[in-house]
Amino acid sequence: MSASHDVAQYLPYLRRYARALSGSQTAGDAYVAASLEALIKDPSVLEGASKPRVALFRLFSKIWNSVSLNNATETVDARLPAERRLGHIHPLPRQAFLLVAVEGFSEGDAAEVLDVDVPNLRHLIEESGRELAAEIATDILIIEDEALIAADLEALVKSLGHKVIGTAHTRSEAVTIAKVKQPGLILADIQLADGSSGLDAVNDLLRTFEVPVIFITAYPERFLTGERPEPSFLIAKPYQPASVSAIISQALFFDRKARRREQRASA
Repeated sequence: MSASHDVAQYLPYLRRYARALSGSQTAGDAYVAASLEALIKDPSVLEGASKPRVALFRLFSKIWNSVSLNNATETVDARLPAERRLGHIHPLPRQAFLLVAVEGFSEGDAAEVLDVDVPNLRHLIEESGRELAAEIATDILIIEDEALIAADLEALVKSLGHKVIGTAHTRSEAVTIAKVKQPGLILADIQLADGSSGLDAVNDLLRTFEVPVIFITAYPERFLTGERPEPSFLIAKPYQPASVSAIISQALFFDRKARRREQRASA
């Protein structure tokens, strides 16, 4: 496969990444254009690369990080509130978050793009979660029957700046807690201690309000049924705290963005 074919294949995704990173399509495209110019001068960057997409994003990353203006947020389009929140995150954590949570890179590939090791990448993602949480902090309901995992999730959620409104061990407890205060996000296991289902608990709650849901489970096959409450986010146990942090931020970020689109459409 030729380098030009690789570029054409991945260019739309690079433009999407550049837009989210810089805050506007115009600014993002300027960086993409600079990357393409560098590639024309030195096509060996992609020729023979075992992972062309990684190589292309790595080239873009080197160019983007070489410009001091990226340490400021003035380039962010004021008409794009979602991107403005991302603009408040420092450059490297912002890139780590977007590469993993939005572009779907593995931790190893994202680390290669940013020229860091995997532990450092995880640290950057955790930092992005804390910074982004300051912009989109919410109340979270945890549905988890294992006490140690529930405590671990609660500590993680609080470290990101969110508030835990309660931890439910069963389907009925989840419904009871949500009646007192509606959560802005739900973290749910699928198999609960009393034999009830986290899926059923979430379905009960979503009958009365809409909220993003993240399933954290050792049984992902029970989630992939094609039925509501899909689409949601799924994390398999055992999980990495950095992955949970990134998915929480992603779920809240895009939920707020979707709600604004719905509001504009109904206006």
